[in-house]
Amino acid sequence: MFSMQKPKQDTIYYLNDDLNLNGLTEQEAQKRFLKFGPNVLEGSKKITPFEIFLDQFKDFIVMVLLAATLFSALMGEVADALTITIIVILNAILGFIQEYRTEQSLEALKKLAAPTTKVIRNGVQKEISVERVVMDDIIILEAGDRIPADAIIIESHNLEVDESILTGESIPVHKESARVKGRGIKGKQNLIYMGTVVINGRCKAVVKDTGMETEMGKIAGMIKNIDNNETPLQKRLDKLGKILVTGSLIICAAVTILGIIRGESIYYMFLSGVSLAVAAIPEGLPAVVTVSLAIGVQRMLKRNAIIRKLPAVETLGCVNIICTDKTGTLTENKMTVKKIYADNKEIEVKGRGFRGLFSLQDKNINPLNSPVLKRLLEIGAVCNNADVRFKKIKVRREMIDEIECIGDPTEAAILIASIKGGILPKDLSKHITRIEEIPFNSDRKRMSVIVEEGGTNFVFTKGAPDVILDICTMIYMNDKEVPLTSFDKKRILDINAKFGENALRVLAFAYRKIPKGSRSNPESVERDLVFVGLEGMMDPPRREVYDAVLKCKMAGIKPVMITGDHKITASAIAKELNILGKGDSILSGAEMDHMDEKALENICENTTVYARVTPKHKLRIVKALKKRGYTVAMTGDGVNDAPAIKEADIGISMGKEGTDVAKEASSMILTDDNFASIVAAIEEGRMIYDNIRKFIRYLLSCNIGEVITMFLAVLTSLELPLIPIQILMVNLVTDGLPALALGLDPPDKDIMEMKPRGAHESVFSRGLGIRIGIVGFLMALCTLGAYIFSLNYDNLYKARTIAFATLVMIELIHAFECRSERHLIFEIGLFSNIYLVIACLVSFFIFVSTIYVPALSAIFKTTVLTGFDWLVIIFFSSIEFVFNNLYTAFILPSKKVE
Repeated sequence: MFSMQKPKQDTIYYLNDDLNLNGLTEQEAQKRFLKFGPNVLEGSKKITPFEIFLDQFKDFIVMVLLAATLFSALMGEVADALTITIIVILNAILGFIQEYRTEQSLEALKKLAAPTTKVIRNGVQKEISVERVVMDDIIILEAGDRIPADAIIIESHNLEVDESILTGESIPVHKESARVKGRGIKGKQNLIYMGTVVINGRCKAVVKDTGMETEMGKIAGMIKNIDNNETPLQKRLDKLGKILVTGSLIICAAVTILGIIRGESIYYMFLSGVSLAVAAIPEGLPAVVTVSLAIGVQRMLKRNAIIRKLPAVETLGCVNIICTDKTGTLTENKMTVKKIYADNKEIEVKGRGFRGLFSLQDKNINPLNSPVLKRLLEIGAVCNNADVRFKKIKVRREMIDEIECIGDPTEAAILIASIKGGILPKDLSKHITRIEEIPFNSDRKRMSVIVEEGGTNFVFTKGAPDVILDICTMIYMNDKEVPLTSFDKKRILDINAKFGENALRVLAFAYRKIPKGSRSNPESVERDLVFVGLEGMMDPPRREVYDAVLKCKMAGIKPVMITGDHKITASAIAKELNILGKGDSILSGAEMDHMDEKALENICENTTVYARVTPKHKLRIVKALKKRGYTVAMTGDGVNDAPAIKEADIGISMGKEGTDVAKEASSMILTDDNFASIVAAIEEGRMIYDNIRKFIRYLLSCNIGEVITMFLAVLTSLELPLIPIQILMVNLVTDGLPALALGLDPPDKDIMEMKPRGAHESVFSRGLGIRIGIVGFLMALCTLGAYIFSLNYDNLYKARTIAFATLVMIELIHAFECRSERHLIFEIGLFSNIYLVIACLVSFFIFVSTIYVPALSAIFKTTVLTGFDWLVIIFFSSIEFVFNNLYTAFILPSKKVE
């Protein structure tokens, strides 16, 4: 399809004349994919499941246990050695399951956030994963797209590319089509490279090289942004773990030394110290946190939110302001032209599909009979990059024509309005030819095309009414071009305001004749235009947004609407959605331009609508809100939105309409571009953080209870209530499966009625740290109470078995108590987390086996328990249960939004 010739100083690339503009067939593409492999750069070697399993034995605690196993074997205690070995293997299996699930989840996350690109296959445009791009594919690119492979340009319009990732130079590079007079273009103006970004214009290109064959030796693509680095919470817990390890080892050493001083055997106390250290150190905590975060990411996907960076999962629960775009996020992004203003007349547009009715004062009119209205519809059809396809659909046994829109919804609505008026693109192209395009961007707020019509060149322009009026000097009325007076401007702006009050999005249209050969820069052609008219489009709010906004306010989150629309239009939509309430203000971009940062910080406190804003304004808004102490979520889809998205605490890009640059800057992608999905993601974020607090509460309180039980026994010169092997079993039975199950707990029903937590709030805040300490101490007292009571009526073996059973029962009951910090277990339902029920039943079954299975009973030094023994166990276990429920019901304060 192409050939290359490489001279010494430069490179010339030629496209062969047999280039098929219909692109490859799917069969051809598949052959190339199988031959050359995926279009990816080689990454680091993936860790295998076997390597993950072996890594479990490198843990410090496991090494200590293995040393204890060896010590037991040397001392002739083969049963102890064998039991400890089994426990080590079971712990390794549990650790492997946790880590393997984490790796799998993170790999799935990378695939979810993998980039896509548009290609032409079999003559049809489609979107595919970048890794499926093959040599000779025809790719379609526009502003904001990251280029998926090295390619030769075959068609371009005002194309500029940021090649700084390759060259280090931030100045945009102008690129041109390879299909010009002669056989090619010298230099590299007709080449685009993998990893670089289109920042202006659009193009078609044929892929030259893919994967490791591209000029990019090493590129940090979108996937690199999804790192496996620890989140802030994981780092804090890792630090906490080190503190706990140090403290636990000191206590365990003290227990060991005191026991030896009392006359206990060195072997026995060494094993006790090791077992206690294993029980005390929450070595599974970081893994459980990672698993919970990763599972949460998968759950968010089901609610249309792709998390690209794990720290975002934590931050979501802190969000107290959502700055959201209007179009497509709050609204359906399904535009329909409802009103037209042309030739000093207000015209209503009705009709389904391309069958339209134009009416003036309730009388139907033919748009083609009005030169001004016809000109307006022609400009709308030509100054437009949307496309439509006509297809037959069956309605009530009758086949009718239906329109399928391709491209920007606003442009599609304008094009359909033209078709309704009898202006068909295929007929229009016979006498109006597009020459060049000056693309729309959010700063200019307009788009222009240079066309040739009847031997004369024109510029057709559409854009925001106030922007277009500023560059108009004439108006087209009564089939004449006449000077645009201040009275005309006022009338047009009044109509614009009237349309806006009816929640219509309004665009203005204009034109002028220009000399042939005029330069296509905006300054030379977008001036002294002739105003033609306005089109008002309806973009209805999404139905689910009403409830989502209400949910936000109940959760203490302020929704803020940001739009490029006029204040009046923005106000109408915001009021309908209950975003703009009493005491709230609206701020325009023009007003922001006259404010310094301090003034903006002060006014943003009560501002819920920002109108006529640019991406630069968005960045200022985010910075101002953050300085006021808010945790900000910001949406965006364009190239210029990237700085604001990156600055926000949670940057959100649009999966459907978002550019690659915006997606790269974001920490979350909405697959459905829907505001309700943001709120759903925040709810998931709160739930994940709550669940992390649940199993931190569970693990630490249990570990503290086990350590204090042994420590108090040594201090009071009691025989040790638990032998080493029992301590290890308690740790395995109660700290493993139930803790994992708590990470899958459904949220409290009132989770979205609580205030957002502070961004720097400790995981032990709101009394959790104190509660963990109190419950851990109470567990120890109850266990020792059962032990001492039993010593008074039975032997040491029976008392130890009762202490063993009491501790296990307390911890299994406590797992259910940890399901909510604010509600009693009877309120949330005993069986509403079936995973926890199963985990506790399995744990209880394993524990009971150590008592009633003779072989296990001999190893764990337990005896059969009587009915009275179980009554003692239940009594002492229930003390902690009663205390916890009283604490929840009467002591814990509510944090609900008032």
